Amino acid sequence: MGLTGGGLPSWMETVRALDRRLTRRPNRRRVLFNARTPMNYAIVAPVHRAMRSDRRLEFYFTASETPERAAEILRDAGPDARIITPRRAALIRFDAYVVADLLWITLPRGAPRVQMFHGVGGKFAHDYDTPTSSMRQWDRLFFVNERRLRNFLRSGAIDAVSDAPRLVGMPRVDCLVDGSRDRNQMLGTLGLDPGRPTILYAPTWSAASSINRLGEELIRRLLQGPWNLIVKLHDRLRDPRPFFSGGVDWGMKLRPMLSKATAHLATGADINPYLLAADVMITDHSSAGFEYLLLDRPVVRIEVPDLITSTSVNPEYVELLRSAATSAADTPGVIGCVERSLADPARLSAARRAVAADLFYRPGTATRRAAKELYDLMELDAPDWVDASHPTRRESELTCS
Repeated sequence: MGLTGGGLPSWMETVRALDRRLTRRPNRRRVLFNARTPMNYAIVAPVHRAMRSDRRLEFYFTASETPERAAEILRDAGPDARIITPRRAALIRFDAYVVADLLWITLPRGAPRVQMFHGVGGKFAHDYDTPTSSMRQWDRLFFVNERRLRNFLRSGAIDAVSDAPRLVGMPRVDCLVDGSRDRNQMLGTLGLDPGRPTILYAPTWSAASSINRLGEELIRRLLQGPWNLIVKLHDRLRDPRPFFSGGVDWGMKLRPMLSKATAHLATGADINPYLLAADVMITDHSSAGFEYLLLDRPVVRIEVPDLITSTSVNPEYVELLRSAATSAADTPGVIGCVERSLADPARLSAARRAVAADLFYRPGTATRRAAKELYDLMELDAPDWVDASHPTRRESELTCS
């Protein structure tokens, strides 16, 4: 199978192959999910939920970076989730290791390693625009769009002959376009009036985030408007370490302000319910801002040059979000953009749809493609519900231009 985890000595490959032959049970496979934050699990959750009824599969979960927080990080995996320590995981032979972040874990008995990308914002050089970055240690790379796949190829992060890259899409956004969730139901669940417009403020994490620049001033002004307000913080903005949040636990800080009938401080790791509930989204530079474009509703972008610089955002992604959003640099400007967006929601619709089509491959069916890839990787026949009519495309079928 060539699942060497990035250039293992030949004797280790032989030992692992023998281990697989001797211990793999017919029609039984083990899958390990690893998560750094609750959001990491939210990315893989649609695939887990879709596959967990298959009795041939055993799912395990770990939080290798902070094992002491595993129960909190993986709370949405369900009360029956097998949460294990990294030390325990090292003793088990898995048939697939799946993550949505650059998380590596020591698995002496080996496992095919699958990377599911957790965003499309292009931050922290994750588009690999320098040839010194490499993703060759992954056995499968589930690309969300063709743009990023080409960027990886162009930079030399992966090889043109590699079998790892697969154009899958983003399973987490399937529910934004497949009609499975209702906006009014979401608002009712949140205790918000569906008769009022709803504004979602979702800043990204960073000491340079817009929440550290405008913060309470912006939220107080938004609370004065004739609309519902939802504030969805990135997981890292609840981490008081300076690098992640500027040294503030913004969840604790904002809770008293948002305890009003027309406001809601989001606590769920999955942003989809809040995206579906909103008529207008305010962000700075986050993957969620791009995901919201799939709904073809207005986005207000807060200009924070320091954020773009400090998080090494690929300039092409800055321009993509700018082209599909209205922009402002201060609180009065943001409020004005919100009011104009509510008055004319169709403005920039064509740009929103174009950027969404660029950044999300076949939204609505990505979960089935991801599942199909995992079944194939584990050498297990896929069940009938897996859609084979839209196969993934290997990067070798693409041209790098």
